[in-house]
Amino acid sequence: MSITIRIPTPLRKLTAGADEVAVEGSNVSEVIDNLEAQHNGLKARLCDDAGEIRRFVNVYVNDEDVRFLQGLKTAIKDGDELSIVPAIAGGC
Repeated sequence: MSITIRIPTPLRKLTAGADEVAVEGSNVSEVIDNLEAQHNGLKARLCDDAGEIRRFVNVYVNDEDVRFLQGLKTAIKDGDELSIVPAIAGGC
């Protein structure tokens, strides 16, 4: 099953400039592992040393934050879209 992953601008240097990448996987963890296999260095930017999604990275499956679903175990089905959104901090 093919999943479309939307790549944010800061990470596109790791995908040769591509803003979308297609990978296989049945859950978010597998998709991230397969993304890493195709584009070395992405997993370290997305996941911490314990293998969990970094605090400052938001991952969405079809506009649903995986932190409010099953996290890395969130199921993925063919045609789903996974979006990586770096958290933005700042303000007054």
